[in-house]
Amino acid sequence: MVLRPFHLPILSAICSKFRLEVEAHRDHRSNPTRAGNAIMAKTEAAESRRFPARLHVLLARRSKQALVIRRGPAKTVCTIGWDRSDDSFQMGQWLRGRIYERRCDLSPDGRHFIYFAMNGRWQSRAAGSWSAISRTPYLKAVALWAKGDCWNGGGLFLSSSEFWLNGGHDVLEPPPVRLHQAAKSPARPPHGNNECLGVYFIRLLRDGWTQTRADQIHKWHSVVTFEKPINAHWTLRKRATGKIHESGDRQGRGVYFDEHDLVHAGSGEVLAKPGWEWAEVDGRRLVWAEAGCLYAGTVDKDGLGARRRLRDFNGMTFEPLAAPY
Repeated sequence: MVLRPFHLPILSAICSKFRLEVEAHRDHRSNPTRAGNAIMAKTEAAESRRFPARLHVLLARRSKQALVIRRGPAKTVCTIGWDRSDDSFQMGQWLRGRIYERRCDLSPDGRHFIYFAMNGRWQSRAAGSWSAISRTPYLKAVALWAKGDCWNGGGLFLSSSEFWLNGGHDVLEPPPVRLHQAAKSPARPPHGNNECLGVYFIRLLRDGWTQTRADQIHKWHSVVTFEKPINAHWTLRKRATGKIHESGDRQGRGVYFDEHDLVHAGSGEVLAKPGWEWAEVDGRRLVWAEAGCLYAGTVDKDGLGARRRLRDFNGMTFEPLAAPY
């Protein structure tokens, strides 16, 4: 199964983009800077009204640290640190571009973040796309590799001091001495690929998920199912989907997205959670992302019990923030 990272355009999105570009051209002749800022603001406001913020979360497996990757609008992304010991949050940095969240990882101690990003500035030093390691929760690189395309990229931490880099890159900033690159690549699961899934599926299996099935619905639509026990009564099911969307079928999703269910271990009862775009077992609780918000809840023998909204990430806007290093 090989899925290519492109999608079918939406007619309404094309029309909106064309209208904004016409307005930009008309306004650019009098004030190009003001025109660019105004059109960017209009575009972001329009998309924010259509879709909530999209969230993907990385949990450090040897500490209580985590990292929230918040996307929205489509070409704007930021990182936020999450201390799971008290559910407090720390703002990281914004990027005008895209972070490919399924090619990212957090070191086991939660101190470093490896990621793949793209801003399309192909003549820049980073060649328009790059892999980097930063200090959590920031994006400023302590190690940087230029990529120049969107094949491969990103990687995984094998330990808090050793990482795997996905694919060939040009070294711009070598990693600090305390971090070293693994000589060998981890074994790829049979239903992964060289892009998002080839990193993401390795991460899921490493973090305690079990692959239970793989379905090829048609050429451009596949579903690989993973499960993880929550307790003796319930299992969390994750359906990792790759799909080239038809017009009107995107629902704010990219080519790769996840869907979730709670499955009763004894009866097989399925509680569908169609709004959960990310979910994970965090000790004795369940944590998930839904409609731009992060939640935590308990699961008892009767199903999902008390739940608490930890933070609403909607309404955030781009800020040019500097890392403190």
